[in-house]
Amino acid sequence: MIKGVMIVNNHGKPRLVKFYQNVTSEEKQQSVIRNVFQQVAQRPDSFCNYLEGIIPEWGENIKLIYRHYATLYFVFAVDSQESDLGILDLIQVFVEALDKCFVDVCELDLIFHADLVHYVLDEIVMGGMVLETNINNILQAIQDQGKMHSNSLKNTTSTGGAVGPISKHV
Repeated sequence: MIKGVMIVNNHGKPRLVKFYQNVTSEEKQQSVIRNVFQQVAQRPDSFCNYLEGIIPEWGENIKLIYRHYATLYFVFAVDSQESDLGILDLIQVFVEALDKCFVDVCELDLIFHADLVHYVLDEIVMGGMVLETNINNILQAIQDQGKMHSNSLKNTTSTGGAVGPISKHV
C-alpha cells in the first residue's frame, strides 16, 4: 500500500503532499516530510532510487522510492509489499502525465496549478491503491474533467450566475 506521495524541491520545500495513511497533526506531517527529505536528499544521484526508510509515524519497513528530476524529488512512501520497480514505473507515468498536461512541467506549474496536479495524482492513486497506469487513460480522464469544468462555467455565466436553465411555470 502507498502510505504517501510527496514532491519536494531541492531545498526541502514541499510542492505536493498526499498522505494515504493518517498522520494526525500538522506537526507530525511536517516531521514526516522533513524525515523523508533528509533520507532522500543525502543520497548521491548515482545510488539506486529506493531505500528502506524509518518513518516513526508509519512504523518500520517503509520503503522510500523516488526519482530526482532537475529541482524536484518525486517520492512515494510504500509498505514492504509494493514492488520497487512497479512504483518507479508509476512515478514515471505520473511525471509523464504532468509533462503532457503542462508541456515541460516545472516547479512553478506545481505551485500555481496544484489542483490539476492533485487531479492527475487522483487518477493514478486513490486511497493508497494504484488505479490506473495507462497514460492515455489518465490524460483522457483529465481532459474530460476539463471539458466538464468548462461546460459548467459556460452554464453559470450564461444564466447570470444561477446553475442550470431557469424556467417559469405558468
